[in-house]
Amino acid sequence: MPLLNSSYSGSPAYLYNGHLQTIVPGLMRKVTGVAYERERLTLSDDDFLDLDWLDTGSKRLVILTHGLEGDSRRQYILGTARLFSQQGFDVLAWNCRSCSGEMNRAFRLYNHGEIGDIAEVIAHALRTKPYEEVVLVGYSMGGNIILKYLGVHGKQRPDAVKRGIAISAPTDLGASASLLDQPSNRFYRNRFMKKLVSKLSQKADRFPGRLDMTKLSQVKQWRDFDDFFSAPVNGYRDAGDFYDQASAVHFMPNIAVPTLLLNAKNDPLLSPECSPGWLAESHPLVFLETPATGGHVGFMVARDPYTYAERRALAFAQGIIGQ
Repeated sequence: MPLLNSSYSGSPAYLYNGHLQTIVPGLMRKVTGVAYERERLTLSDDDFLDLDWLDTGSKRLVILTHGLEGDSRRQYILGTARLFSQQGFDVLAWNCRSCSGEMNRAFRLYNHGEIGDIAEVIAHALRTKPYEEVVLVGYSMGGNIILKYLGVHGKQRPDAVKRGIAISAPTDLGASASLLDQPSNRFYRNRFMKKLVSKLSQKADRFPGRLDMTKLSQVKQWRDFDDFFSAPVNGYRDAGDFYDQASAVHFMPNIAVPTLLLNAKNDPLLSPECSPGWLAESHPLVFLETPATGGHVGFMVARDPYTYAERRALAFAQGIIGQ
């Protein structure tokens, strides 16, 4: 399919660049009126995930996957949850391991390429209720996760999984990781690093000898961090192996359901390689929309309680391909 023309008219005028369009929504936007019911899911390896539900009594379910060091309470997840719930969907917003406010039990954490956990979440949801339609929506890292899941499982996915929507997804991790080393992205790099180092320090204390935290002093670029920490804690050989196995772009050609990738061209955390126009032009089920602005998981709209990304996700879930 050709690339989709975007109807996004742009962020409010005061958000005049990609950084403001990224940072301000995360810090200033408040979404109210979402009252989750929490459930703890025990995984096949005896670890756990915390799942947050909105039950409307529907036979349609949207499963929401958050970004790196996010959770089900982030404004973009809450906004999507509220909008889909208002339109008659049940909602399941799941928290990746260690992201629900309590450290997970296993040595491993979560990562961009981990699709076993979302597979267990989907299977559990379908055991809970015989949903006729399941839509997967993921933001940033969560977008990469659902794209890889849909690509790896292809036609072997559960029949109820009908559509996927990925927003601000770093589908090429190696290319995106290098952007974190740019001086203009120091804010994001430091924020991610601080949170991840805190979790890794807890892992090092609980599992002596598994991680060498002294190597933090050797981290000069983000790839070093992934070499020394992200790869070993998640079972990859090194950073290169992590990027190769986790990048959704390597698996997306096998996607077998209508799937939307919405990436802003001015996203400070995504390289051009993360928006594979070559694939959208040749794949009948992969749709790529690349508005000029929006930032990373931003897409705010003046005088609208919902973002363009949230409304676009709902429209695509309802079968509206273009706008």
